[in-house]
This record gives sequence, C-alpha cells and structure tokens, in this order.
Amino acid sequence: MGLEIRPATRDDVPAIVAMLADDPLGAAREDLGDPQTYDAAYDRVVADVGQHLVVAERDGSVVGTLQLTVIPGLSRRGATRSVIEGVRVSRDERGTGLGTELLTWAVEESRRLGCTLVQLTSDASRTDARRFYERLGFVASHVGFKLALDD
Repeated sequence: MGLEIRPATRDDVPAIVAMLADDPLGAAREDLGDPQTYDAAYDRVVADVGQHLVVAERDGSVVGTLQLTVIPGLSRRGATRSVIEGVRVSRDERGTGLGTELLTWAVEESRRLGCTLVQLTSDASRTDARRFYERLGFVASHVGFKLALDD
C-alpha cells in the first residue's frame, strides 16, 4: 500500500503525540500521560479553518505528521503566508524520503491555498533538520525569537 497524506482525526492524536515526544527535545516537552490536553488542543486546531493538521499513513499506520498554518496579512503587499510546524517522521521511516514527501505536500498545499511564502522554524540544536530544510530550498534568512508565557 502507498503513502497517503490526509487530515488528522482524533484517533490519530496518540500517534502524533508519540512522534512529537520521540526525541530528546520532545521528550522534555510532551506528556504522553495527559491525553485530555491533546484532545482539547486537537479540537482547537480543527475548529480553525487556517489550520491543517495532517498525517502520513502507510499500511494503516501513522508514520508522519505536520501542521500547516495559513496566515493572511498586510505585509508583503497583503501576502498570505504559511507556517509549517510540528514536522515529525516515525523512527522506522526516517531516511526513507517521507520527510521530503511531507514537506513537498505542505509547499504545494500552500500554493494551492494562495500563499506566496512558506516559513518554518527549527530548534537550533537540530542540525540534521536544518540541513534537511536547506536541501529542500528553505533559506535560514531570519533569526527567530521566542518568549515562553507559561510557568
């Protein structure tokens, strides 16, 4: 069976969270024992028409995910942009080209939705991810800043 990239369903949430937690950064940020938090977050995501949470499914198993956010704006002459977040590929699928397929889907979907710019961020410690994004044509043109608003 081939690969299908499709909208995530509530049933996919545990697999998505497991992939988000399956690395040193994610393991420190995610809580697999708190499904209610993720179910509530899923409800907020699917209620927002600008959010596109997708999974890659192969042979009935969720093997990848990303979230595409479409943002209309005034800058860049009223450009609509998209932001790619939460890109993850299951451990067994890493190195198979699945990440490229997911990002290619996100760029093409962004075009289809009228975006003129696609952006993403990656934690500075993820050097392999940076090389991957650069290989796909993304340019590290800006410095990102974050301010945590929780405890």
